[in-house]
Amino acid sequence: MKKRKLGKSNLEVSAIGLGCMGMSFSYGPPKDKQEMISLIRAAVERGITFFDTAEVYGPYTNEELVGEALEPFRKFATANPSGGGQVVIATKFGFDLSGADNRPGAAGLNSRPEHIKEAVEGSLKRLRTDMIDLLYQHRVDTSVPIEDVAGAVKELIQQGKVKHFGLSEAGAQTIRRAHAVQPLTALQSEYSLWTRTPEKEVIPTLEELGIGFVPYSPLGKGFLTGKMNENTTFDSSDFRSTLPRFTPRRSRRIRP
Repeated sequence: MKKRKLGKSNLEVSAIGLGCMGMSFSYGPPKDKQEMISLIRAAVERGITFFDTAEVYGPYTNEELVGEALEPFRKFATANPSGGGQVVIATKFGFDLSGADNRPGAAGLNSRPEHIKEAVEGSLKRLRTDMIDLLYQHRVDTSVPIEDVAGAVKELIQQGKVKHFGLSEAGAQTIRRAHAVQPLTALQSEYSLWTRTPEKEVIPTLEELGIGFVPYSPLGKGFLTGKMNENTTFDSSDFRSTLPRFTPRRSRRIRP
């Protein structure tokens, strides 16, 4: 497996990462835990070192899964300047999960500095580690200045609880403002043959500032695998059932 360094940082990851969200959340019912642990460990054996999760996936259960699966490979995490032992874990904060209805977005976003610090403490425990390699703000919270968000993560980095800072689905100006307070290692956005918006402003900004780009859903949430057509249906627990691009009419129009 080829390795790459994200931007100008010293964070080296496998060229292909494994997004773990669908194992617990969003793509139909949660999968068998032991089967998923075996899958994650098999990925490590095949050279994948970059694993992506978030507190909101489940919520919480995906971080627990990833933490248990990767614990054997997380030895001496703080002693390794380029990452956490043999593997790199990226997770995210930014949703308010404090209410009874803790579905993503049900209670809105929350990137207040005090909430970020609470979220990180929970993530550390669930991930069974003493340091998060890459911490993303999951979505930009317009009610909190991005400078305050970056400042909170900077404190966590100084405390040794976080190694690198990232943003997800942020625009060029937000990237610049955050980067001025705490240098960004990576920006994560959806990017594939049918989702190319980052090419306009985001990718040029990242190239200018020396920030890595981590695309998610490179296979169009499954559509570009060639295994779907206008007759494909989704379970109500699969979030694709709510996406306009997966309706029969749209699928027919965009299918190659």
